This record gives sequence, structure tokens and C-alpha cells, in this order.
Amino acid sequence: MKAFKTLILTAALVCGGMMTANAQLGGGQKIVYVDSEYIMENIPEYGDAQEELNALSEKWQKEVKTIYDKVSEMYSKYQTEMLLLSEDQKRAREQAIVDKEQEAKNLQMQYFGAEGQLYQKRTELIQPIQEKVYTAMKELAQAKNYAFILDLASGTSVLYASDKNDVSDDVLDQLGNVMQTVRRENRRKATAAPAGGTKSTTTKSGTTSGSGNKGTTSGNTKTVPVKTKK
Repeated sequence: MKAFKTLILTAALVCGGMMTANAQLGGGQKIVYVDSEYIMENIPEYGDAQEELNALSEKWQKEVKTIYDKVSEMYSKYQTEMLLLSEDQKRAREQAIVDKEQEAKNLQMQYFGAEGQLYQKRTELIQPIQEKVYTAMKELAQAKNYAFILDLASGTSVLYASDKNDVSDDVLDQLGNVMQTVRRENRRKATAAPAGGTKSTTTKSGTTSGSGNKGTTSGNTKTVPVKTKK
């Protein structure tokens, strides 16, 4: 399944225009940032959702491929036997091939179309997590009096970002009140680099915290877009 590009929560929690926010910074407000990839990778529920989506995608791809393989088989057989067929038989065989191919295309759209079953399942599994992440960021911004929370993983041009303004772990701690997140000391460590640079990462294993339950780390997962609220 094609990896989803991360573009979540960019310039989330905008408390007015940039000029207004800048004017308010003197009153104790500040601009901070998060790494949305880091946040999602440290939510085991998100990793589980991605595994389920990948499994469904592979299953449905095999179903579609089986029908396309049948189309190829029918066409090869038709080419071999066409000299022995009457015109009516040729037309019937050709139509059968066309119909089978259309069946494969219809199934492909049913599973992988813009509003297909994979999209619907992704929405069902991922959207609740996105909502919790957004809520945690909003609560943190309100509690800490942040004017803006930017997302370094969104592709936004950031020439420099100080580690002391990275509140990704704070967001994960806030999320721990409502869902499982990897414990702070066991989270994948990410070092943010200036725009155009690279990030070095180290993965550690460990149990999770949140909702009073135990769990495992999320492991290597893919990320998906999150729609922000205004």
C-alpha cells in the first residue's frame, strides 16, 4: 500500500492572524512546534491501525489480482483457439474477456477508489486518533499560553528550530490521559534539523502509559494526514 505522506496539524491552534499573535508574544505567549511523525509513531493504537489497514490492502490487492490473472488466462486461451472459432464464438469470447476485465476494475474501485472501502476503514480507524491528538494540542496550548503550534513534519519552511521549543513530548504526555502512548523515557528520540537538513533517530523498546493500561511500543509505522479543526 502506498505510504501516506505526513501533513498534520500545520500551524494548528491559530489564535488570530500572525500580526496579532506577534503583538501578543510580549504578554507571555510563544510559538512552539511539534514533530507529528514522532507523535504518531509513539502512539501504539496508531501502529495497530496501520497494520490492520496494510493487511486489508494486501488482501484486497490479491483479490483484484486474481481476477486480472483470470483475464490474462482467458485472453491467452482465446488467442490460441481463435482460428478454430466461428465469428459468433469470437464475439462471445471477446465480450466475456471485456466483462471479466470490467469486473476487476469495478472491484478495484470498490476497494481503493477515492471513497472506497480502504478510505472508509482508514477514516474509521485513524480519525479518532487524530481528534485526540488535536484535542491534546489544544489543551496544551491553552494551558501554556502558546500562540502557535507549528509542525516540522508538514514541510513548512522553518529555517531554525530550537529543541527547547519542541513540545512533541508534552503533547504525548497530554495524550496519555486518554489513550496509550509510549513512556517518555522509551520514546523514539528524534533530533530536529534546520530546513534542508536531516533528522537522526534512535528507537527504544518499552511499555506504554495512558488510561492505566500496559502495552508495547508502536514500532515502525506509517503516517497519515490529519485534518485540523479551525
